[in-house]
Amino acid sequence: MALEQEIIVETEALQVFTAEEALFYRLLPYRLDGSDGLLCLGETGRQYDTAIKEIADVFGKRVAVKAMSAAELNRLLAVHYRSGIDSVSVSAANFEDIPSLIDEAYRMRASDIHMEPSEHRCRIRFRIDGKLLERHIIPKASYMALVNRIKIMSNLDISEKRLPQDGRIIHEGKEARFDIRTSILPTIYGEKIVLRLLTMNNRHLSLPELGFDKRQYDDYVRAVSHPHGMILISGPTGSGKSTTLYATLELLNRGDNNILTIEDPVEYTLGGVNQVQLREDIGLDFPMALRTFLRQDPDIIMLGEIRDEVTAEMAIRSSLTGHLLLSTLHTNSAWGCITRLVDMGVHPYLLSETLIACVAQRLVRTLCPHCKQPVGDGTYKPVGCSHCFYTGYMGRKALYEVLPIDADLSMAIRESRSCVEDIVKTKGMRTLKDAAADLYRRGETSLEEVLPFMK
Repeated sequence: MALEQEIIVETEALQVFTAEEALFYRLLPYRLDGSDGLLCLGETGRQYDTAIKEIADVFGKRVAVKAMSAAELNRLLAVHYRSGIDSVSVSAANFEDIPSLIDEAYRMRASDIHMEPSEHRCRIRFRIDGKLLERHIIPKASYMALVNRIKIMSNLDISEKRLPQDGRIIHEGKEARFDIRTSILPTIYGEKIVLRLLTMNNRHLSLPELGFDKRQYDDYVRAVSHPHGMILISGPTGSGKSTTLYATLELLNRGDNNILTIEDPVEYTLGGVNQVQLREDIGLDFPMALRTFLRQDPDIIMLGEIRDEVTAEMAIRSSLTGHLLLSTLHTNSAWGCITRLVDMGVHPYLLSETLIACVAQRLVRTLCPHCKQPVGDGTYKPVGCSHCFYTGYMGRKALYEVLPIDADLSMAIRESRSCVEDIVKTKGMRTLKDAAADLYRRGETSLEEVLPFMK
């Protein structure tokens, strides 16, 4: 116990090894020493010469080992990697109770469970705050029983091992009810499984809680208050676009309008909103749904994603005929929405007539309040503790770039301008880069998290 109090295990050092590698080498890295040095805790009486040479060759690190008892090392490995020596010998019987694994993932705030077979074993990782964290290692011989159990729960064909399969599990947990989407992918070492946890009864965030500053919030609420037109949310997969759309629908769901959505998948259920699940296997795709929606007397339409030219054309038609349409695109900036739609074949003059606002967003991990350490001027760095599962971070916050389309920008769309930085600058619009820098200066995130926005 005294040894643990003397030694601070740094998050950056832990990330050098995966849990499997730490268990294999019987080493717990606790501090980086310069650019290529690594200080580790090891087991008393164990010879590390071969391991040190291999680590130098593979990781480019010079290892120095501080010895401790085997029992204490096992305990520290379990604490810091959330996967102690006992995890290596987990049997199939332990994992036949899949609901317990799902409950564990929920308690750890995971959005996905990844089960990945390799040549000799299988690792189970949880995606927490956008990053994968290794949680368990099980023998390869136990993995087949795990796969079959999940297939049965997902109503999938257990005899099919050569083709991908998708299914669904309704999980009645101790703390919440989940709709879980199952995806199975054959790999050279077996079938890889991803379980996506879609919490159906969790409290949804409201617009004021999402991360807009005052001006962005006012601009966005003003935009969604229009009776017709199109509003686009852009960003990569996993950037929180769906959360923003759901919060918007809750704001607009006043009971005196008809709201229709077509989604893939339906991530949250909203009372008073007519939600449709995409079923491309039977022909229910985005264009078909939109054509039907227009005959359903809608006021507001939410389209999960504009993927192709046909969907883009239908979206424009919907917004031109007196409906408010909300949708998403995969672009890097708010203005990138215009370029992407033009590339899909939408005429610029139609966009200038229908587009109300474009929004770009990203998610940034926020520092764990229990262990973050100051580095000066109100800024902090991650450390890692039991509260944040030794990652240094707890939760995420959205960064926004809100671009209302006014007369100047409408003219820029008609002129097919690829860059409007000069116009945006004169209007004082806050960019993703500005939002990231402010979050760091307020001590809510780390320099490493905001650096990608500074390029």
